[in-house]
Amino acid sequence: ANKIRKGPFSFSAAAGQFQSSSSWTGGKQTTQQQQQNYHQEQYRTFTTINKETPYNLCFLRHGQSTWNRDNRFIGWTDTPLTDDGVLEARLAGKMLANSGIMFDEVHTSLLRRCIRTTNIVLMELGQEYIPVHKHWRLNERNYGELVGKNKKETVKLHGEDQVKRWRRSYDEPPPPMSYHHEYHPAKDPRYRLMKHLIPASESLKDTVDRSSVYWNEVIAPSLKEGKTLLVVGHENNLRSIIMKLEGIPEDDIINLSLPRAIPLAYRLDENLKPLDRPDGKLDEATGFLRGEWIGGDQAVTEILERDRRQVYDTTIENNLETDDSRKKWSEWVRLLMGDDSPEAKANKNLNGRKRFSA
Repeated sequence: ANKIRKGPFSFSAAAGQFQSSSSWTGGKQTTQQQQQNYHQEQYRTFTTINKETPYNLCFLRHGQSTWNRDNRFIGWTDTPLTDDGVLEARLAGKMLANSGIMFDEVHTSLLRRCIRTTNIVLMELGQEYIPVHKHWRLNERNYGELVGKNKKETVKLHGEDQVKRWRRSYDEPPPPMSYHHEYHPAKDPRYRLMKHLIPASESLKDTVDRSSVYWNEVIAPSLKEGKTLLVVGHENNLRSIIMKLEGIPEDDIINLSLPRAIPLAYRLDENLKPLDRPDGKLDEATGFLRGEWIGGDQAVTEILERDRRQVYDTTIENNLETDDSRKKWSEWVRLLMGDDSPEAKANKNLNGRKRFSA
């Protein structure tokens, strides 16, 4: 089979399967080490990403939402998944299912594009039963007055450099949102008890501050218990966590972007620091990460280039999220995955009209 890369994480393009080649063959162990390993294996309920470390973590950005499709700044606005977004989530779930990874719990935001992505992924994994924790600290960053505006039109108005700083820099927030803004989160009943905490605008630094609280108080303790975690999030809240995890400098973080719906798997040491990839190199797609893209570096590179052109290339008038190439992708994925969503399959099975295939 034609494999994108080799090592403990390798995606077979021909078979469409993610394979793990990790094993416990690293020399002799002391009695104390053997006892410790035995305790960790007995404690763990599910399989891990690999067996070289008990500390395993996977990040996943949500599938395409209506405003991703329309190229608009989203922030805390609760936009739903599109049909293509459902396909992206299903494909992400299939990648994880083929990898053999199973999770102990999921952490996600209060926004339905993440919540539904989570539900679909867990259906593909057959793990709907595990705990799902939702918290506002994992929400997307608030884009302030930019929320609802078309990104490419904003580039034409303010210039590529300014928009890139608003979107990707560490400490330069967009203009603040007026309280009377059409999409102000205070109008959403889910935030009725925390209106005083809603930011008018956020830089990545602000997002780091709130996501770090959740990491320190919730995620890190769960990882140290030996749980394998899935974090389903938004581009900037995931960037804020990965920045701290990888130790990416403030001046460099402007160059890190993340694709939708491609799982990013990490192996961590006992201090919750990333272990090196098997080849000892950083990922080829971003040049920053020691995590492994389950869909392969090349696929991520192509997605990030499309996303860059969608926002910044003002010579392109058509919407790259809805053009012919995107339609062909949708048709191909539907052929690969089948027409029925996991929800539809579950309903048919429940009603006795159709049974799941083995």
